[in-house]
This record gives sequence, structure tokens and C-alpha cells, in this order.
Amino acid sequence: MLSVAWGFAFFAAIRLSEDRVLVHQLQRAAENYPSLMMNLRGYEEIDSLPESLREWAQTNPDEGIYEFKAEELHVAVVPAGDEQRHAYVVFDVAGIEAASAEDWWWLLVITGVVGTLGVLGFGLGVIVMRRAVAPVAQLAKVVADIDVEHLSAEDHKSIQSSRYGDDEVGALAWTIEKTLERISAFVERERYFTSSASHELRTPITVITGAIELLEQSDLSAADVKAVDRVRRATLDMKTTIEMFLCLARETDDGLYDEQFLVMPLVSRAIDQQRYLLNGKCVDVVIDLIDVEIDDLPNPKVCGHPQAFSIAVNNLVRNAFEHTLDGQGPITIRINERELFVTNQACNGTDERYTPAEASSPIGYGLGLGIVQRLCERNGWSFSLQADEARVVARLSW
Repeated sequence: MLSVAWGFAFFAAIRLSEDRVLVHQLQRAAENYPSLMMNLRGYEEIDSLPESLREWAQTNPDEGIYEFKAEELHVAVVPAGDEQRHAYVVFDVAGIEAASAEDWWWLLVITGVVGTLGVLGFGLGVIVMRRAVAPVAQLAKVVADIDVEHLSAEDHKSIQSSRYGDDEVGALAWTIEKTLERISAFVERERYFTSSASHELRTPITVITGAIELLEQSDLSAADVKAVDRVRRATLDMKTTIEMFLCLARETDDGLYDEQFLVMPLVSRAIDQQRYLLNGKCVDVVIDLIDVEIDDLPNPKVCGHPQAFSIAVNNLVRNAFEHTLDGQGPITIRINERELFVTNQACNGTDERYTPAEASSPIGYGLGLGIVQRLCERNGWSFSLQADEARVVARLSW
């Protein structure tokens, strides 16, 4: 609409200029009636030209049209019959062209019109843009306020595509609505699996553990005792693995992430549980407590989930024990007020189990280290693994 209005304005300006020139010329003729003045005259001789143009004509100007603002004359140089000569057509525009003050007035009017149309166009653009973007902004706010882990019926109603019309915003709302439905179904399946697996997986482990305890009370041969011991350790590993994955899959733990517990008992239990991995290996385990005031703070404390911390420590100790070869030690476990270090010597030679390059990544140094990383992120702890040619150091801080 603005473009059409601007086009009509230009057309009107052209017509107005044409009419203005003709009216001014007619007025000038009327003022001199009955002696009509001729504004347009032809000259073949330079001497017959107006005196103000003679000096210019003697310079033999090229053919074309020339304007003399001071004299208010427009001159056309045209060829005469002889190629060496020129004829001159002089148009006297005195009283026909607008005065300078009138030109400035028209320039001011045009500038005002252009500025008004520009401001109007900008304002209309802003209004249209806001009206076009408003549904998208509303949809973004609704989606931002939705808690994906606790979807309610109101959340589904607020995101219904029918509320946003049959346009691009409605298509986007429909896509988000379907995505939330899939997420809601996935969360529900996850909750059902976690609650069911917690019982269904632990029950056979408990039965196996009870059966092992009964077997240990029986008279068994040395070979049977070793076999039962292996079953007991495998059961313990499976129990730890189940607890580990359930801990990661569980969304809420009844506020256990704010519980305070001692570090040392969990570290000692992890060493006792994984000590069988050092059977047949001449390796020392050194536990070092540093930066702890024994009188005021007997053991460091951690705020978080005790089961998650126990799983993380078990993984670190197990990896250290499992990747240490015979006679390659000692394994050092250092505990200070806010950090736990598990250090073992790097393997060298043809029988090495891993390389420092592999140890630099949590995935390369045992599958459990990726789980340790996730447990630490869930509890706000920090985990890192550093390795060189001499040793591998796992660091857990809180």
C-alpha cells in the first residue's frame, strides 16, 4: 500500500509540474496582452543573439542543450544548412521557472511526505512483525515453563496445537506436542522399569546370596570352597552393577543427595571387597590420610548420595587392583578433606594391559569410569583421570 501511494505521489508531482509550467507561461502572456511576448526564438547569426550569449556563442559550442541560470535562458545549439555553422534556439524561462525560495518550499514538503511515509512504514513493519512473532514467543514461554520430568494435564493443554491456529506456529506446536507425548511415555516406561527392576533384579541376587551362605556352612572340599568363593564374588559384582545402574536410572532418591557420610568406612569396605583381585600379586596397598586434623576431624565427610559414592569408589579401587600386575606397586589411596586419589603404577612391557593414551579417557580405563563420571555429575562432585608413562592417578573431589 505504501508503494502504491508513493507511485501515485510521483505521478501527481509530474502532472503538477507540467500544469505549473503551462500556467506560468500563459500568465506571462496574459500580463503582456495585447502584445504577446515570444519566449521561444531562433537565431542564425551570433550578432543577433542576446548580448549575454554572444561571447559564449563565439567559442563555437557543440550541438546540445545549455542552461544559463543567471540569465534564465535555455539554449539549444542545432546544425544550420552549412555544417560549419550553427543555429541557436533560445527559450526565455523568466517568470516560468519557480523561484529558489519556492524550490526550497517544495523540497521541504517532499521531505516531510517522505519522512512521514518512512515512519509510517517502519511503525507498520514493527506492528506486523510483533503480531507475527507473538505466537512463537508465547509458545516458547509455554515450553520453557514445562517440567519434562513432571508433565501434567495442564502442560498438555497449554501446548495443544489447536490453540495456535492452522499455520506455521500451529505446525510447530503440533510437533512439540507429539514430542512431549513421546517424552512423557518414555519417562513413564523408565519409572516402571526402575521400580520393577529394583525388585526383580535384587530378588534372585538375594536368593543366590542366601544359598551361598548355606553352602559355606556345609562341609566342602577345598575345590568346592574355591568355587563357592568365586560364585560369591561374582554375585557381589553383579549386585554392585545392578545398584550402579539403578542409581543412575533413578530420577529421585528421597533426598539422599543431601546426606552427609564418612569417607573412610566406604573406602575400607571397597578395598576389602576388591582385595581378591590382588590374590597372587605381590602388591602393597597404602592408605594415606593427609590434610586432616585428626583431633577435630577424624574422617573427611561428603555431602551427597552415599550409595553413589560407594559405587564410584568401588569402581576406582577395582580398576586399580585389576590393572596392576604382579610386583608392580604399591597402590596408593590418599584421602584429604575434599579429595580422594587412587594411584597405581602404569604397566610397561609386552604384557601391558592398557596404555597411558587409553588411560587419559574415562572410557579407555574401564567401563565403570564412564559411570563414575555420571555419578559425580549427578552429585555435584568432580572426577578426573591423569596418566603418564609412570603412573595413573584417579582423582575424586567433592
